[in-house]
This record gives sequence, structure tokens and C-alpha cells, in this order.
Amino acid sequence: MVQRVPAVLVPLLVWARVRWDEARADERGMTTETVILIAIFAGLAIAAGAIIVAKVIGKANSIPTN
Repeated sequence: MVQRVPAVLVPLLVWARVRWDEARADERGMTTETVILIAIFAGLAIAAGAIIVAKVIGKANSIPTN
């Protein structure tokens, strides 16, 4: 199943993709912008993981165990 990205996030994703490609093309090393992008992506991954864990724990707690 393919999930669609909400229209509100498309400009942000396009901007992030362009900046990411520019950062990868730069051979001078890690720039501040690259570090910030990596931190943002890491934060989003951690947030997604926390949401998934919370939903799984919530669902597990709702299972009746008589």
C-alpha cells in the first residue's frame, strides 16, 4: 500500500531533498547545514519511533487478559 504525503508537507520535502542533494554534491566535508539536516531527520525518526511505540503499548494494554 502506497501512502501519500499530505500536500502541506510537499514543499518542505522538496526543499529538504534539494538541500540534501546540494550537501551531498559538496566535497568539502560536513557543513553546518548538513549537520542540521541530519539532526532534523534523526529527530523525525525518533518521533516516529516514539509514536509507534506508544500506539503498540496502548493497543497491547487494551487487550483483555482475564
